[in-house]
Amino acid sequence: MSESEQSASVVTAVIADDERLMREQLRARLSEAWPELVFVAEARNGSEAVELVETHDPDFAFLDIRMPGMTGIEAARAILARPDNACQIVFITAYDQYAVEAFEQGAIDYVLKPADRERLGKTVERLKGRLERPEAPTGSRPAASLDRPDVAELLTRLASRLDAPAGVGGAAPVPRLQWIQASVGQSLRLIPVDEVLFFQSDEKYTRVQTAQFEALIKKPIKELIDELDPDRFWQIHRATLVNAQAIATVTRDFRGRQIVTVTGHPQKLEVSRTYTHLFRQM
Repeated sequence: MSESEQSASVVTAVIADDERLMREQLRARLSEAWPELVFVAEARNGSEAVELVETHDPDFAFLDIRMPGMTGIEAARAILARPDNACQIVFITAYDQYAVEAFEQGAIDYVLKPADRERLGKTVERLKGRLERPEAPTGSRPAASLDRPDVAELLTRLASRLDAPAGVGGAAPVPRLQWIQASVGQSLRLIPVDEVLFFQSDEKYTRVQTAQFEALIKKPIKELIDELDPDRFWQIHRATLVNAQAIATVTRDFRGRQIVTVTGHPQKLEVSRTYTHLFRQM
């Protein structure tokens, strides 16, 4: 194989996400699923992503939809608007089923947060298939374009979805928090929220308790309330959110207070008077 042929066979990518741990996790998982994929650069926001795509001309740009400043959708528009664009967009998303169904139309690919190995493997196979499509002219790379009605419509739908308040105009709720970036000892970890038993305020920090370990975050309970699924995480005290699916028992102590215990941890969690209505039928 000549040097030019070898260069042409290399598949390259840029990753853009404002969360460093998310970039690291995605890069690691993609490397497992697609060892031949070469990551030429990483961006912390949409503006950096556009600049890096112009500089490196990668095959793929993995763009987080929600980034400060220029969002992933705005970055995608800028990239796809280039007349010489050959880069394919892959959105990194925590969006709900409505958005996933839009992606499934095939205009643009997606990766769901947090990156699951099995699901990511399917995405990789889909991306490889895009590179092998026979309709692309010889020597070129098939790429999405704003000239395609399906691509333009998808970006418009996603943009309106991103801007719409929850429950307005038939829009579905804002995507809920899917994982927590927390300190465990001297390291940082990405913790899926489904693994959290409860959150509890601890002076300057919020304690994140799983069945295996305890972690700390600086995000206060009042912010978590807005970001977590209220059907999953119940506030039982001004300082405590509990995973409803982890609740094992609700009893009363000698003072008549309701006490919650959770599966997988010995701590007893007090229910304040404001939230006793949650357990009236128990």
